[in-house]
Amino acid sequence: MQFQQLQYFVAVAETRHFTRAAEAVHVAQPSLSQQIKALERELGADLFLRARGNITLTDAGEALLPLARRILADADTARHEVLELLQLRSGRVRLGAPPSLCTGLLPDVLRAFHDRYPGVQLIIEESGSHDLVRELARGALDLALVVLPLPTPSPALTTVELLREDLVVVSSPEADPPGGGRQTVRVADLESERLVMFRHGYDLRELTVAACRVEGFEPDFAVEGGEMDAVLGFVRAGLGVAVVPRMVAARAGHGLRVTPLARPGLQRTIALAHRSDVAPPRAARELQRMLLER
Repeated sequence: MQFQQLQYFVAVAETRHFTRAAEAVHVAQPSLSQQIKALERELGADLFLRARGNITLTDAGEALLPLARRILADADTARHEVLELLQLRSGRVRLGAPPSLCTGLLPDVLRAFHDRYPGVQLIIEESGSHDLVRELARGALDLALVVLPLPTPSPALTTVELLREDLVVVSSPEADPPGGGRQTVRVADLESERLVMFRHGYDLRELTVAACRVEGFEPDFAVEGGEMDAVLGFVRAGLGVAVVPRMVAARAGHGLRVTPLARPGLQRTIALAHRSDVAPPRAARELQRMLLER
């Protein structure tokens, strides 16, 4: 019994027509008929009742059909699993993330992934959650790190919480400390500070501005519109203070004063997102596992 014979048998059983079945499996009709007859000889039973314009299954054909379908499905699964394994030797992963996470969380995880799967190409897109959700939805990304809650609820995305991170205030050591030099800074203290602010679309911008408005004031921007590296550079130069994730502040190196926010402080929740209707490629699932187990 050959795999190809089972494939032809199922095609005829589903179309109830030899010519249409041959077209469906891209083979000449005489060749398909010969293979079906060879299968019947091997099994010792007719599989079809052949009448002009009316092809039906015999009892033997009815018994074989679910088994043949299962064998074909198992073969397809085996082929898919092998291809999945091969994807870990080559292929690509398209990951979106806010720039702050590209600076803080991702370097160590991506290095570990690259060391384990050096043949997999890593494509990183830096952007805010708004843009990343849109890119996920149109299939331009396999995975994305996004800030919860999502800018707009999206039932088409599956999210898994990855971490919760405190935000801190960074300032230049050469400038007066924010909050009058206390060990912690209240959000209300930022009313008397000039802020170095991220560009529109940054989750950190919206979170900081919203927190200031809850305290009853509009923040005063010394400069705005920068990416993460630019914002940290402007703060080092003494242009103002900025609210950034603790992980970023810890990696920023010398030239910054880091002051925690007083309780309850400000936090952000980071989640790993992918489309609900499409399973990520094997390599992307492996990167997802490493991020969740980091």
